[in-house]
Amino acid sequence: MYFPSKKKNAVYVSPIKQDIHPIDFSLPTEPMNHKRKNPDPSPDSDEPTTQLSSPFPDEVLERVLSLLNSRKDRNSVSLVCKDWYDAERWSRTHVFIGNCYSVSPEILTRRFPNIRSVTLKGKPRFSDFDLVPPKWGAYVHSWLLVFATKYHFLEELRLKRMTVSDESLKFLALSFPNFKALSLLSCDGFSTDGLASITTHCKNLTELDIQENDIDDKSGKWLSCFPENFMSLEVLNFANLNSDVNFKALERLVSRCKSLKVLKVNENITFKQLHRLLVLAPDLRELGTGSLLQDLTPRQHSELKSAFNNCKNLNILSGFYEVTSIFLPVLYPACTNLTFLNLSYAALRSDELSNLLIHCPLLQRLWVLDSVEDEGLEAVGSNCPLLEELRVFPASDPFEDEILHGVTETGFLAVSYGCKKLHYVLYFCRQMTNAAVATIVQNCPDFTHFRLCIMNPRQPDYQTDEPMDEAFGAVVKTCTKLRRLAVSGLLTDLAFEYIGKYAKNLETLSVAFAGSSDRGMECVLKGCPKLRKLEIRDCPFGNAALLSSFRKYESMRSLWMSGCKVTMDGCRFLAQEMPRLNVEVISECGNDGCQADKLYVYRSVAGPRKDAPPFVLTL
Repeated sequence: MYFPSKKKNAVYVSPIKQDIHPIDFSLPTEPMNHKRKNPDPSPDSDEPTTQLSSPFPDEVLERVLSLLNSRKDRNSVSLVCKDWYDAERWSRTHVFIGNCYSVSPEILTRRFPNIRSVTLKGKPRFSDFDLVPPKWGAYVHSWLLVFATKYHFLEELRLKRMTVSDESLKFLALSFPNFKALSLLSCDGFSTDGLASITTHCKNLTELDIQENDIDDKSGKWLSCFPENFMSLEVLNFANLNSDVNFKALERLVSRCKSLKVLKVNENITFKQLHRLLVLAPDLRELGTGSLLQDLTPRQHSELKSAFNNCKNLNILSGFYEVTSIFLPVLYPACTNLTFLNLSYAALRSDELSNLLIHCPLLQRLWVLDSVEDEGLEAVGSNCPLLEELRVFPASDPFEDEILHGVTETGFLAVSYGCKKLHYVLYFCRQMTNAAVATIVQNCPDFTHFRLCIMNPRQPDYQTDEPMDEAFGAVVKTCTKLRRLAVSGLLTDLAFEYIGKYAKNLETLSVAFAGSSDRGMECVLKGCPKLRKLEIRDCPFGNAALLSSFRKYESMRSLWMSGCKVTMDGCRFLAQEMPRLNVEVISECGNDGCQADKLYVYRSVAGPRKDAPPFVLTL
């Protein structure tokens, strides 16, 4: 975020962004024939600097702006003049906040009074790797307290990596009479008792999406709490819950909700129960299956296959907990219109995947485990010409010494030859070569997301024993649309020189076990103008790297560093020079010469957070 400048032609930038990109200062800041007022607004001001008039009536302008779906576009139009700023303010109904500590709920509600939908992200992404200690923060309750007074008609709340208590869920259910949609992704702190509050009191609920959360799964009784006259549900996802569900309650719920389009059940749903659900909801667009390890009788096989055949609108299939070969043919009738197949829980063999993909001519997104091996990925290249996204996850602990299975550069190459539209990849592998990556990006030059994880840290090109510098150099040179990059393997500063020189559209960079000196990080900070998030762990970057372009952090969403050579005095210097940044350190020693074990830097208009635990030192 850029803050107001002291210069004469300053334009105020709102603390709440529709998008997290740095503001484009090529926008006209001094329109012709208009006068300015308030040339030096405070950081918390809700008024733009320029006073311009619009030729459109307010009603027309608000109606036009309401048609803009892009967060970036809405942010841009709010900078044109005061009339557009006000129209955008009053017409905005959805807000996205990429860091819950970048702004306060009070500032948010003052800036946008008519919000109906809020998306809120909390902990740094590396919390997914247990690098962020428990009870770190990102509590949603303080937000709900403010929303209850200012956003009484709130309809949607989508949370990611936030701490949510049962008390918060009960408060949410009782405070917003028009509430319709709750999505919790990678959140913690709550139990199924909190879900029971939502299902009991939210009479207009259309979406309940509980995905990959750390939840206290007490029982499946929460499903029984939907009122018997409840019929509005369109999305229900409880795939990551472990307890047995009350199937009779689930069956009644599905039968009543005729608009249900997404149903993702947990692994305790049997073949027989899955069949009954499909018969009740043949218009599903997305299905997450239960456990598929039971034995099928010939009659059950026929009935289930017929039920899948009747699901003509099915576009997304996921789940497949420990699927068996005997079950896969049941899916074939449902594969015709699939665009997304998520097999990230199913340890399929290459021949099983190949037989399945033959029936998926329209597939655009595919998630698999590396148990499919290179032969399975060769089938992907042969059968999925429309594929745009591929994710290959490790089937076992990626740091195990014993290699039971996996994929290599051979499988990745096969996909690149057959899937020319590929632009998103997350690829966990045991080995890779510079030449293979160069060929892959030549075959698929439109990558926007390239996340290569060579699972052995600091692994070189296994054929030449050279660093993997040229591989990632080829990526950033060839893929000019690249927005997200995750690097791995043995990398020297040369790789980061390539990134700084060529990755001009890069927004997110993740680095682990890489680099040889401070110069690597310096090149990235100086050379990537659109960088928003920089995530670094276990690299030799120290104070010189941290402070080489420290003013750039105001235009970024966040910087995370752990296991590096940054010290407390370097962090204190950064905090002193950049008072509008929040500089948070987790360190066993608070003295200046001590190493800062974990450093989290982010822009904020709300000041230091008030809920920091004792182990987080805010400088």
